Amino acid sequence: MRTLDSLGPLGSKTVIVRCDLNVPLATDANGVKTITDDGRIRASLTTIRELREAGARIVLISHLGRPKGEPDEQYSLRPVAARMTELLNEAEPVSDSGDAAEVGFVDETVGEAASAAVAALADGEIVLLENLRFNAGETSKDDAERRAFAQQLADFADAFVSDGFGVVHRKQASVYDLAQLLPSAAGRLVAAELEVLERLTEKAERPYAVVLGGSKVSDKLGVIAHLIERVDTLLIGGGMVFTFLAAQGHKVGASLLEEDQLDTVRGYLATAKERGVRIVLPTDIIVAEGFAADAAHEIVPADAIESSSFGASGLGLDIGPDSAAAFAAVIAESATVFWNGPMGVFEMTAFAGGTRTIARALTETDGFTVVGGGDSAAAVRVLGFADEDFGHISTGGGASLEFLEGKALPGLEVLV
Repeated sequence: MRTLDSLGPLGSKTVIVRCDLNVPLATDANGVKTITDDGRIRASLTTIRELREAGARIVLISHLGRPKGEPDEQYSLRPVAARMTELLNEAEPVSDSGDAAEVGFVDETVGEAASAAVAALADGEIVLLENLRFNAGETSKDDAERRAFAQQLADFADAFVSDGFGVVHRKQASVYDLAQLLPSAAGRLVAAELEVLERLTEKAERPYAVVLGGSKVSDKLGVIAHLIERVDTLLIGGGMVFTFLAAQGHKVGASLLEEDQLDTVRGYLATAKERGVRIVLPTDIIVAEGFAADAAHEIVPADAIESSSFGASGLGLDIGPDSAAAFAAVIAESATVFWNGPMGVFEMTAFAGGTRTIARALTETDGFTVVGGGDSAAAVRVLGFADEDFGHISTGGGASLEFLEGKALPGLEVLV
């Protein structure tokens, strides 16, 4: 895969950088938007700082949320430009002049204003264009429409750097087509993510444990099928555990259950047994009266969920403390651990214990630990853990999972 070094000297050249700045936003009573997790912005800074130091003229592009191909103010990247300016200036200025960094912002992606802003850039300066998905060409399934939008972006620059790992599994204009229209290479973030994932799939030290959570088994089918041949232990938590329990013949009350996946799960259990892979399921579950932060709840055996005082209407919202401790013990003895998906509804304090225990175990083990992006990355930050407490926190949940499934990722293939 081509890396940043393959582009040669970039001084005074205009470089368009596809970042993943799809950060969560909250709006206060006055309508002011606040970024609630700036992890993806921070992750993008290594490449941006390097380009700035090299004297490149930097054009940043990204999406945010899921607007429907037209401008929608609630998905504007304007707050991202402001936060990135702050983060760039937390460290010493890196430009030769020593000037503080400022990320300019243009409220369109392509057009006269965007063209003027790019043309006005001096060496080391940065501008962020508005949300790519305000233009229908970005995500179009029509190759010609997508290519036309990519060409408009390509007209701004001399080179393209792909550094939005969270979107490399998408065949989109700014990810796939743009890389074909300009000299292109992977940025430092994408290169680092790929190195970690290759370590997980090809060079993992053993014992190797994978912790999977989240809502649905169906979201993790490919990952389980691919990894069951490569790992020593699979730890299953989150909402997906109830389909595993049901596949073993246990009743799960009103808990999340994918009945159409029961046979698939039985197949996984059989395959694991044949291959000598441990599948560890919770032995206790926190069952609640309803889906609410203040819902009455109690701990019951995982094989007797309907024995709670809520009967068949109770729903499991977290793994229990005994299960969390058992999972942590497996993590402690593992040389490699990959974790994707919370153990429960971590946004609610009463049901965050399992996820917190897993996160803490990952910070305490001597093994190489990877948090697989998405809700897992959000959870560790919400629960007060620092990024540097882990071996690696991925910026791309979906992209990480597809790579671990063995799928080809268009945004990486085009950089080979």
